[in-house]
Amino acid sequence: MVSRLRRVVRFRQRLFGILDQGSGTGLGAVVNWTLIGLIAVTLTATVLESVPRLAALHGKAFEAIEYAALGIFSVEYAARLWTASEHPRWRRFSVIRSRLRFAASPAGLIDLVAVLPFWLSLFVAADFKALLVLRLIRFFKLTRYSPAMRSLLEALYTERRALIGCFVILCGATLIAAALMHVAEGAVQPNKFGTIPDAMWWAIVTLGTIGYGDAVPITAAGRLVAGLTIFAGLLMVALPVGIVATAFANEVHRRDFVVTWGLVARIPLFSELTAVQIGDVMKILRAQKADKGTIIARRGEPAHSMYLIVDGEVEIRLRHKHVHLGAGDFFGEVAALRQSRRSATVVALRPTRLLALDASDLHVLMDREPQIAARIWDAARTRLGGELDLATGDILAAELPEADEVAGRRQI
Repeated sequence: MVSRLRRVVRFRQRLFGILDQGSGTGLGAVVNWTLIGLIAVTLTATVLESVPRLAALHGKAFEAIEYAALGIFSVEYAARLWTASEHPRWRRFSVIRSRLRFAASPAGLIDLVAVLPFWLSLFVAADFKALLVLRLIRFFKLTRYSPAMRSLLEALYTERRALIGCFVILCGATLIAAALMHVAEGAVQPNKFGTIPDAMWWAIVTLGTIGYGDAVPITAAGRLVAGLTIFAGLLMVALPVGIVATAFANEVHRRDFVVTWGLVARIPLFSELTAVQIGDVMKILRAQKADKGTIIARRGEPAHSMYLIVDGEVEIRLRHKHVHLGAGDFFGEVAALRQSRRSATVVALRPTRLLALDASDLHVLMDREPQIAARIWDAARTRLGGELDLATGDILAAELPEADEVAGRRQI
């Protein structure tokens, strides 16, 4: 009984890892991309199904797609509900409470709405147009796979109080503009501005800078009110747009900061630095990605930067041998220090993430951080004495003792 329970727990953990796009597993990537493709197909089918001619010609195909999506999304929702207890946010709760929390979360509600309307339509009569609109909510399932959409939603949530304040201000401006226009135009155009509620439609349209032209002031007082309302509308539009744009930019920068911090902290070269020192190093590093087969550095070209490997693998192609480097290693430091030309070609063997450090910044960093300088010189000696051939290296043997003295003086 105990062994069976353990197998169930292990299977649940594995299933959660597959469903979680952050797991990085091959099967998880296949499942996630399959779901993304299915969402795109169902959204396209839903839009085309609203065209009567296409619905008549391809109704059975649209129905088959919907039934397939219904089955897959239902299984996905049940699996996510069952594995909710493995989610880091809800592990401290009981199995039932963790599942209830997932069901009540925004992602859980979106997953539920993606399948519930169609299930209900199988048993009760439902309005076709309303059903189509509800099926389009599946678009929001993409927030689980899109960092940009998640960043936007997080930005909106962060600035919710400011946006609510903007809405309150907009309501106040609408009431004031409608009341003034009612006073100015109510007697002249009673069918359009005879009451404040009637004038509110004009006020909303004008403050939104749309201006349909279905209600236009004809008196001098009415035109004055309209002009002031138009200027106020510019502020009403700019205020929330500025808030959302700033919050979104801050959220993206925060996400990039966290990611870059994690990358820098994983590099052994910087493992002994304090948080303040890592923050300083981050300011001078540039993130770079290289696909498989990409030439990162070419023999004979000027060396402007050294590179640190975050993950992936590269091959240093010397004249007489090839050297493989992986996560945590760095290369190009000697040529960058001497500001000479590359003596080897470096090629990415698989998708690789790098952090580039310009030669000028490298000198400043070594002057400021003696332990980093010592490690870089140690790596140069190791490569010249062991892995790299002295005749083909980027540095002369005579320079190493001088480097030892410099590193020693920095550590004193």
